[in-house]
Amino acid sequence: MWRCGRCGPRARMVWWRSQEASKQLLPLYGQNVGYLKLMSTDMRSVRRSVASTLSRWYKVPVFGLSAAHPSVACYLKTCKRECHTAPIDPLDTHKQKLKLWFSHLPQEEKQFGGSFSPETMHINPLILERHPAEDKPGPFNTHQNKGVSTTVEELFQTTLNTGDQGVNVLLYGAVGTGKSTVVRKLVLDWCSGSSLSQFQLLVPLSCEDLSQMSKNISLRDLVGRKYVHLRKTPMLSGELHQARNVLFVFNGMERMKLDFRLASTELCSDPNEALPPGAIVVNLLRKYLLPEASILVTTRLSALERVPQKYVTRYAQICGFNDPARQRAYFTSRLLQQTGEESRKDELIELLYLNLRHESQLAAACYLPSYCWLTCATLHFLHFTDEKAPIRTLTGIYTSFLRLNFGGEVLEAGGGVSSQDQQQTSLMLYVVQTVGKLAFDGVTKKRASFSEDELEQWVGGKTKTDEELQKLAMFRTDVLDFFLVPCVESKRSYDRAQTDVKRYVFAVPAMQEYLAALYVVLGENKTALEKLTKQVSETIGQTGEEVTTLFSILSKFIPFKIFAVFNLLKLFPSLLEKISRNSKGHIARTMAAEMFRSEDSYNEDVLDQVEQSLLGVHGPQPEQHLDKRPFELYPIFMGGLLHYGNRRLLDQLGCSIKSETVSQITRTLKKQLIKESRQKQPPEEMMDLLTLLYEFQNPRVTAEVLQSIRTINLSTVRMTPLKCFVLSAVLSCCAPGFLLNDLILSSCHLTQDLLHLLWPAFRHTRSLNLQFNHFGPESCTLLRDLLLEPNCTIRSLQLCDNNLLDAGVRTLLDSLPENQSLQNLSLMHTGLGDAAALEIAERLGKHAGLLELNVAYNSIGDSAAVTLVDACREHPTIHTVHLYLNQLTDVGKQSLYNRQKGGSGRHVRVLASVMEGSDISEDWHPILSIIGKNSVSWERERVRDQLLVFLRDLEWGRQQQQSLWKRLHFRRVESGVRQTLLLLEKASSIGSGTSRH
Repeated sequence: MWRCGRCGPRARMVWWRSQEASKQLLPLYGQNVGYLKLMSTDMRSVRRSVASTLSRWYKVPVFGLSAAHPSVACYLKTCKRECHTAPIDPLDTHKQKLKLWFSHLPQEEKQFGGSFSPETMHINPLILERHPAEDKPGPFNTHQNKGVSTTVEELFQTTLNTGDQGVNVLLYGAVGTGKSTVVRKLVLDWCSGSSLSQFQLLVPLSCEDLSQMSKNISLRDLVGRKYVHLRKTPMLSGELHQARNVLFVFNGMERMKLDFRLASTELCSDPNEALPPGAIVVNLLRKYLLPEASILVTTRLSALERVPQKYVTRYAQICGFNDPARQRAYFTSRLLQQTGEESRKDELIELLYLNLRHESQLAAACYLPSYCWLTCATLHFLHFTDEKAPIRTLTGIYTSFLRLNFGGEVLEAGGGVSSQDQQQTSLMLYVVQTVGKLAFDGVTKKRASFSEDELEQWVGGKTKTDEELQKLAMFRTDVLDFFLVPCVESKRSYDRAQTDVKRYVFAVPAMQEYLAALYVVLGENKTALEKLTKQVSETIGQTGEEVTTLFSILSKFIPFKIFAVFNLLKLFPSLLEKISRNSKGHIARTMAAEMFRSEDSYNEDVLDQVEQSLLGVHGPQPEQHLDKRPFELYPIFMGGLLHYGNRRLLDQLGCSIKSETVSQITRTLKKQLIKESRQKQPPEEMMDLLTLLYEFQNPRVTAEVLQSIRTINLSTVRMTPLKCFVLSAVLSCCAPGFLLNDLILSSCHLTQDLLHLLWPAFRHTRSLNLQFNHFGPESCTLLRDLLLEPNCTIRSLQLCDNNLLDAGVRTLLDSLPENQSLQNLSLMHTGLGDAAALEIAERLGKHAGLLELNVAYNSIGDSAAVTLVDACREHPTIHTVHLYLNQLTDVGKQSLYNRQKGGSGRHVRVLASVMEGSDISEDWHPILSIIGKNSVSWERERVRDQLLVFLRDLEWGRQQQQSLWKRLHFRRVESGVRQTLLLLEKASSIGSGTSRH
C-alpha cells in the first residue's frame, strides 16, 4: 500500500499512462499531487490494483500500459479532508448524535408505515405554570386547566432574581400526558437551533438509566460515559462560570430515590469527585455542584414532594390535549400521511372529529396523548391493513400500548428513601391485580361503569400494611386515572334518581375487556382451593423428595406402617397438577362460552364494534343503558394474549404467562372451538371466530379448527380491508388441498380493491358467492385471472347484482377455454344486453364442463335469447338456463317453449316465465322464490311490471283450463304472485316513508 506522508493510509492513488498526464492533473489538485515512480517484478498486478482503485474512486477511464512497460507512474492525491484542517467541534458532534438518537422511533411507531418523524408527528400539549400547592392533584382530578399557559422555552427565560445560579424547572404530569415526548421534541429543537439557543450544551440523562448504576462515578465521568465526545469539554469543569451555558435534562425522576437529607447525601461541589448517581442529581439541584447550570426535571405526580420546594425555581404541569383542536391536529399528522385514498382518509378524520366534538367518552380519554396514540394505532389497524404490511393484531396493539407507558416500571414503598428490604412489584402486574380484577368483575356481571364505592372495594380494599398503603397511594395518584375516568354519559344513561351518583368507566371500552382477559390468563382469578393447594404443594415440594427418601431407608428397620402416612407427600404434586389442568381447561371453556353467547349472536362483529367506539354511531339511535353493551372482545383478547409475541412483551412488563399454561389452554380451547364451529353460526359470529383465530396466531390450531367448517357465510358483514385480510390469513393456514364447500360473501360491500386481499381465500373454496356487491367491468379481470389459475377449484361462481355490463362479461368469458372447474355461472342482474348474450352463445362450446347458466333479470331480447338457448342445447353438459325477468315478448317466450318441447338437440330446462304455453311451468316456484328474495333490492317498478305480466298470463291460462284441479293449481300460483306483489308494495311504502322523514 502506498502511503501519503501527511495523511497516512487515507491517501488515495491515481495513476496515469505517462508523466505528461500530470500536467493535466496539477491544475486540478495543485500541490496535493506528488509524482512517484515504482518498480516491480509483477507489473500486471500493480496495474490491476491501481486501475481498480482509480475506477472505484474517481469513476474515470483507465489508460492501459503495455506488458513490456518497465515502470508505472503513480500520483498520490490526498484525501478530501485537508491534512491541516481544524478538528471538529465536540458540540457539533454532540448535536449530530443527539439528533440521531432522539429521532429514532420505537418499534411500536413503525407500524404507521415508517414515514413519520418526531417533527411531523409532534403536537404541543398544554403546559400550565402553576405550583402544585395551588391545586393539589389527585385521582380523577388532573384534568383542570387552572394556571398560565406556557412553553418549556419560556420557563427558562426567567426574570426572577436568581443571581448567577441557573434555573431549576420541575415539569410534572400524570401517566400518558406526554412528558417524554416533550423532552424528545425539546432536544431535537435545540439540535436544530430553533429552541433554547441560550444554552450551548444540553445534556439529557435518563433517570431510569441512572437508577441502574451501582458504582460511584463523578459528574464529568458520567457525562463522558454517556457522551464520549464530551469527555474533555471545559463547560463541566466548574471554572469561570462556564456552566451557565449548560442545561441538564433529567427525564423520569420518579425512577430514582433522591434523598436531600445531609445525613444521607453529602455536599459536593467537585465535578471530578465520584458519588452515587443520586447524589450527583441532588447536588446539582441544590446548586452546590455547578450552580450556574440550569436543570429541567420531569416527574410524575406522586414524586413531586421528593424535591424540596426551595430547590425548584419554577413548577409547570403538562396537561395533555385539552381541546378537540389539538386532538384533531394529532390525528391529522398521523392518519393523513398514510398511503391510501385521500377521500377515505379525510372522511375518517372528519368522523373522528365529530365524535370528539360531541363530548363523547373518547374525547375524555384523548385528553391524554397516549390514548390519542392508541386511537390512531387502532384506526390504522382497522383501515390501512394490507398484505404488504407486517402482521399486526388488536391484542398486540394494546400490549404495545401498555409497554410504551409502563415498560420496566415497578411499584415500591418507601418513597425516595433507600432501603434494602423494600419489596418491588411490577407496576403492570399490580394494575392487573387491582384494575384488572375490577374489569373482570364488570365483564362477568355485564357492567361497564362503577361507583366510587366499588372502586374503593376492588382497588386496595384489603390493604393492611404500611408498605401496601404507600404503594396504593402512589398507584392512585399516578396510574388509576390513566385507566378510569368519570363517565360523561351517565346523565343520559341512568335514571334521574341516580344522576347525582358519580360513576367511572374505562377510558377506552376495549381496555376493560383487555385487562379482564389478562387477569384471567395470568391465573389471578384462582379459587381459594387452588391457591391453598398451590401453597401447600410448593412447601411440600421443596422437602418432599428428601423426606420420602429418608423414611424409605428408615422403613427397612422400623415397621413401614408407621410411615405410610408420609406417602401422602407424593399425592400433592399430582393433585395440584390435576387442579391446575382443570383451571386451565376452565379458562378455555370460558373463552368458548363467551365467544358463542346466544344473546350476542346477532350483534355487529367485534371489529365494527371497535370502530364505532372510536368514530361513534351517527344518526338517530335508540336510547340505551350505559351498561347494556356486549363484551365480545373479551374472549378474543384472551386468545390473542396466548400468542408468543404478546407473551414476550408482557414478560417485559413483569406479567409472565408460562408456555405450559398456554399449551394446556390451547388443547382445551381447540376442542371447544371445533365443537362449536360444527354448528351453523350467524355471519357476524363467524367473523368473530375468524378474528379470534387471527388474533391467536397459531397456524396449526387454526387449520385443525377450520377442518370442521365446511361453509363460511359472511353475507351482510361489512367487509373492510382488515376483514378481508383476516379471512385470507386464516384460510392460508390450511393445507393447499383444503377446500370449503361454500364461501358466501354476498352483500358485503366488496369493491375491486378488496379482491386483491381476498385472492388467497378464493383458492380454498368450491363455491364462491359474490352477489350484491360493488364490482364493475374492471373487476372481471381479476376474476378471469382467478379462473385461469392451473389449480383453480371454483365450481360455482355467483356474480348476481353486480354492474359488470357487456365489457366485464366479455373479459370473464376469456377464461372459459382454459378453465376446467367451473360448473355453475350466475350473471343475473349484471347489466347484460343482446351483445353479451350472443358472445356467451358463441363461446359456450369452448368450455365442456358448464352445467347451469343464469342470465336472468338482464336486457336480453327474443332473438338473442333464442340463440343462447340453441347454443345450450348443443352444449354437451348444460341442463338449465335462467332467462326470466328479461325483455322477452309473448312470442319470444312461446318460441323458447317450442324449442324446449321439440326440435333437434338435447333437452335443456329454460326458466323464462311461470307459464309454458297454456300450462303452468314446472319451475314456477323457484322463479317466484328468487324474485321474492331479491325484490326489495331490485328495481321495484320493473319487478312489479313483470309480476303483473305473470298475473295476466296466469289468468288467461286459467280460463283455458277445463279441469277443476288445474284451475285450483292456477289459483295457487296466482296467490303466490300476489303475495310477492304485496311484499313489494310494503317495502316501497316503508322506503318512501323513510325518505320523507
